[in-house]
Amino acid sequence: MERALPADPQPAVRNRTAGERALLDSFAAIPRTERVRLAKRTSNLFRQRTATVTPGLDTSGLTGVRVVDTGTRTADVDGMCTYEDLVAATLPHGLAPLVVPQLRTITLGGAVTGLGIESTSFRNGLPHESVLELDVLTGTGEIVTASPTNEHADLFRGFPNSYGSLGYATRLRIELEPVQQYVALRHLRFRDLDSLTATLATIAETGTHDGEHVDHLDGVAFSRDEAYLTLGAQTDDPHPDGPATPSDYTGQQIYYRSIQHDDPNPKRDLLTTHDYLWRWDTDWFWCSRAFGAQNPQVRRLWPRRLRRSSVYWKLVALDNRTHFSDRLEARRGNPPRERVVQDVEVPIENTATFLSWFLDEVPIEPIWLCPLRLRSTTPWDLYPLEPGRTYVNIGFWSSVPGGAPGETNRAIERAVSDLDGHKSLYSESFYERHEFDRLYGGERYAVLKQTYDPDFRFPHLYDKAVRGA
Repeated sequence: MERALPADPQPAVRNRTAGERALLDSFAAIPRTERVRLAKRTSNLFRQRTATVTPGLDTSGLTGVRVVDTGTRTADVDGMCTYEDLVAATLPHGLAPLVVPQLRTITLGGAVTGLGIESTSFRNGLPHESVLELDVLTGTGEIVTASPTNEHADLFRGFPNSYGSLGYATRLRIELEPVQQYVALRHLRFRDLDSLTATLATIAETGTHDGEHVDHLDGVAFSRDEAYLTLGAQTDDPHPDGPATPSDYTGQQIYYRSIQHDDPNPKRDLLTTHDYLWRWDTDWFWCSRAFGAQNPQVRRLWPRRLRRSSVYWKLVALDNRTHFSDRLEARRGNPPRERVVQDVEVPIENTATFLSWFLDEVPIEPIWLCPLRLRSTTPWDLYPLEPGRTYVNIGFWSSVPGGAPGETNRAIERAVSDLDGHKSLYSESFYERHEFDRLYGGERYAVLKQTYDPDFRFPHLYDKAVRGA
């Protein structure tokens, strides 16, 4: 059994690491009258936050993989470790996290406290459902270990979707699963949304399609009559009806464009497992087109190492600081465009209805589709999806012509709530407090907040998600 250093995960838990000591020291240095935040240079959040001059928490020593245990198929990982670094440590052992969110710089702690999803979520649920235990810096200034059965089991159940409002993960022990060398893909075209969602529901339930097993499942809707499901199967042997060598979408070819076809039969493709996990990162799904990176002439000049989501995010952050896009719209005589960057979860039986409404009302395409079924048999406190029920994550990331502030986002929130869904809180939200508490476990959250952050050192979840605290 091969292990990464240190060989035994337990000493790093009992005796605080240098990174944890630095974190605790930085917490103690923040005046008790000031709110506590992370000191981060990058983020995958898309909501405006109130500026602050207070120094943030020092997490610089909490970015690594502590242990990969191939015998138990687990890993002990720092909370600020990116999935890019985590996957780099596990793939050489033929292992991967049960759910690997699409973007390289998402951190493990961020995916657990803020939720994450990917094409294994129809069988593996959400990232927090493969967490066995985690260490959390709470608002009392101590690091506690939370597991499903110990004295902090309430924090374990309430940490997902708390977005740092109850504390920050310093270490997480997670399950891993075996993976093979390649992912063989089948892209299925659908000309109506009802057929697509019916097929998606069946695959999510059975894990098979046309006699072939399915390990990965997601989709893209370009319009009402052009939508696709992509079925992936882990394999060491390429399918005889597919390509013999893996495709490369880190160069001139663009992954989401490769999905499109007009054939009644599935279009087959092959990717290495590594490239499959990061297939969306090179072009930030399709959002790189906003920066010209999909223009063939520009793409040839854009260094390959800079074709990644973290670079595009920095360009968005620069635009937010300079308001360049808003000034450009003003020169054209237009109001600022409304940013509509959202992921929502809608029950599968209501998905076609939502998509039809969205395609009629919101001028954004393509739309990402990713099915989800919880692994857990009980709901999670702050994101209470129903166990045993199939949901579809619907992602749309762009902007629309400006109207009343938040007009389109508010309409989306109403439509999602009417269809018994939820939306992720990484972007702007406009809920009234009573509706927010109803959707996101408000009563349970109040108890957890009083227990683990009684002095409100961290902002309240509603203040972070809606008020921009």
